Amino acid sequence: MADSIERKKRKLPTEERLQRAALHYLDRYVSSSANLRRVLERKVIKAARDHGTSPQDYIGLIDTVVEKCERTGLIDDTRYAETKLASMRRKGRSERQIKQYLSSKGVSPETVSSVLEQDGTSEMEAAIRYAQRRRLGPFSDPSKRAARQEKDMAALCRAGFSYAISRRVIADQS
Repeated sequence: MADSIERKKRKLPTEERLQRAALHYLDRYVSSSANLRRVLERKVIKAARDHGTSPQDYIGLIDTVVEKCERTGLIDDTRYAETKLASMRRKGRSERQIKQYLSSKGVSPETVSSVLEQDGTSEMEAAIRYAQRRRLGPFSDPSKRAARQEKDMAALCRAGFSYAISRRVIADQS
């Protein structure tokens, strides 16, 4: 039955179509240049598959569109990294998680390092914020605190905080 339903073919990519797709994507999401490139590549691969052409034929168009977005300031990896860093720190994310996330989005290691150097939040402050949000350690129910101490430390360690920082946060009696 699924074979009887015929899907409409996607249009072949042109610079104008890719530019519109990029603007539509950037209108909804903040993105790094590498992430935008991946989004456009997926779009090109699907269209090329529908028409039986090679996606390699359209790589130049993708490069042009991404460069144009960078030139006009629609995408800026440093600004993207700073925004994501601030958001993730508010959530109590560790430096390890932040580095891993930004790397997965295609932000260069140099940009990640420079943004983290400018960050005013310490790992201890981030760990305390994480413990507050998750109600771990001193922020949990006092009657269950002793029984959950090891599990709370494990949760902090899995979140990317060091054993020493996790221990200090959980041992805090405030």
